Amino acid sequence: MSESTYRLAVIVGSTREGRFGSTAAKWFTEQAARHGGMEIDLIDLALHPLPATLSNEPNAEDAAALAEVTPRLEQADAYVVLTPEYNHSYPASLKTLIDWHYTQWRAKPVAFVSYGGLAGGLRAVEHLRPVFTELHAVPIREQVSLHSPWGKFDADGRHLDAEAGEEAAGAAKVMLDQLTWWALSLREARAARPYGA
Repeated sequence: MSESTYRLAVIVGSTREGRFGSTAAKWFTEQAARHGGMEIDLIDLALHPLPATLSNEPNAEDAAALAEVTPRLEQADAYVVLTPEYNHSYPASLKTLIDWHYTQWRAKPVAFVSYGGLAGGLRAVEHLRPVFTELHAVPIREQVSLHSPWGKFDADGRHLDAEAGEEAAGAAKVMLDQLTWWALSLREARAARPYGA
């Protein structure tokens, strides 16, 4: 991996049956691949369920589940969290992932792609920002919000409305431009001066 390339973990936060999250993930990973400059690691929480009971000493089964996710978060230089909005906030599966980890998030940037009804998941993101700040992560300003996206994408995650698709792709590019700056800058900073909290 070159100095201008970074590792991006894309986290699909929804585990709900019939979720739009997998479609959003297809769409976003295509935008990220088109942007370039990163190695993408898709972490789908529906495929990696984590134990709901937190423990400083997880049993063998819980440790095995964590081992499928924790090293990938550790290796990432940046994160994009894909979240729906459930009852004005984000899903429990995402909070479980966040709470099982601590040092993995430190001094790394986090961006958000949200979806929902008229609000487009914006309230879920506003709840996530202080959570990640508490963990010493750096939530970036730009984000992507997909408003009432159901029926607007095909099975491969392509937007069915060309104009709306261009607008969403433009928002993703602006966000990825900003995330890339933070990912490379914070990686350099961590290497020069290890972060201690």
